[in-house]
Amino acid sequence: MSRFLWGITILFFLSCNSKSFSSKEALWQFLKDEDQGYVQSKNINGYDFTLIYKPTDVLVAQELQDTEDKKQVATLRAKYQKYLYFNLSMGKNNKELLSVTPKNRQEFGAMVNQLAFGMGEKVHLLSPQKDTLELLDYVYPRMYGMTNSTSMLFVYPRDEKFLKEDYLTVVIGDLGTYTGEVKFKVPTQLIKNEPTIQF
Repeated sequence: MSRFLWGITILFFLSCNSKSFSSKEALWQFLKDEDQGYVQSKNINGYDFTLIYKPTDVLVAQELQDTEDKKQVATLRAKYQKYLYFNLSMGKNNKELLSVTPKNRQEFGAMVNQLAFGMGEKVHLLSPQKDTLELLDYVYPRMYGMTNSTSMLFVYPRDEKFLKEDYLTVVIGDLGTYTGEVKFKVPTQLIKNEPTIQF
């Protein structure tokens, strides 16, 4: 096969494997469909755990708001595509962890401290060889019982060495919920062929 035909074949393959959507809402609809693999849910010991991978363009759309300046889109994509973003939600009976897990004021204070400052010790992103991808940051917005789950965003570097693996595993340590470790396998193909928005 000539180099030209090979290049066309690769482009066709990539275009078939990467989806593009007309709006942020359409992309979110796609991401929330469990059949697509971007969102995974587990119920353990009555606790609900949901993990969703957030593609670059979700972050871009959030910062763009209503403007669609092509130059700004390119700048924001360059900024956000250096990282991997995972949103983790945890709750029980449609309530936040802080509303259902602590049994007294001392446990409540310890859990607040854990959620606000210690999740780097509890949530890990691992390769099949158990190599750990360094957590760069996480965001935990306190909602004070106003939502039906505790939700936080975890940020990791987009390390090409890790993306050569078939999958990565997100491991969530026990947070006093008596669920043990909760694990989610994330196929790297979903990340490498992540969907986009047609800005």
